[in-house]
Amino acid sequence: MIETADLHKSFNNNHVLRGLNLTINKGETMVVIGGSGCGKSVLLKHIIGILKPDNGMVLIEGKDISRMDERELNELRKRFGMLFQGAALFDSMQVWENVGFSLKEHKRLPAGEVRKIASEKLSLVGLKDVEDLMPSELSGGMRKRVGLARAIAMDPDILLYDEPTTGLDPIMADVINELIIKLKKTLCVTSIVITHDMVSAYKIADRIAMLYDGLIWGIGTPDEIKGSSDPVIRQFITGSSEGPIKAV
Repeated sequence: MIETADLHKSFNNNHVLRGLNLTINKGETMVVIGGSGCGKSVLLKHIIGILKPDNGMVLIEGKDISRMDERELNELRKRFGMLFQGAALFDSMQVWENVGFSLKEHKRLPAGEVRKIASEKLSLVGLKDVEDLMPSELSGGMRKRVGLARAIAMDPDILLYDEPTTGLDPIMADVINELIIKLKKTLCVTSIVITHDMVSAYKIADRIAMLYDGLIWGIGTPDEIKGSSDPVIRQFITGSSEGPIKAV
């Protein structure tokens, strides 16, 4: 479904991605872990075409998106849904308007139809009778779920999650984890999850990829990552201050 091949990206003298290779299979949930500033968000921005690589390729179903023009990229992006770290809701819009924003922008549907679809998507993420609330009236967990409903509003093939459990208590974090698993099964989507929450990673992942020093340092099933003897992976998954990864 998605492949990055020898992906390089620098910002001035900071060489963030150094030949990153990663293949994500159709229908799987790939969790990408790694320290702050290691390039996880940079990788996501390449996958949706916001950034273009200095060298290498990003392939979606075999097509190199770095060669696409803006019209082709805009069409491709309609196949993606994204849950942002802070939910990124529009504070001036009601919940149903937030969820239906892309439907209004891209499909030009009437307000009544947008609201109907928004209600359906909200129900999928366990929210009912919240359509007319404002984001300021929602708890952190509810905001995340509204953001998730917005991410699936266009029935995407690919879902991107940027730190989906950050800022949530353990119970609400597990609610989000269960939703990620549920949506994978019910919508048959391919999912990429950026996280440093190892409890979440072990629960939701089909495979986990460790990003370190601009490369995919290691990759495997949750059990394989748990059992890894690699010092970089061991340090990160155990949260130790001792090891090759230096705090920045």
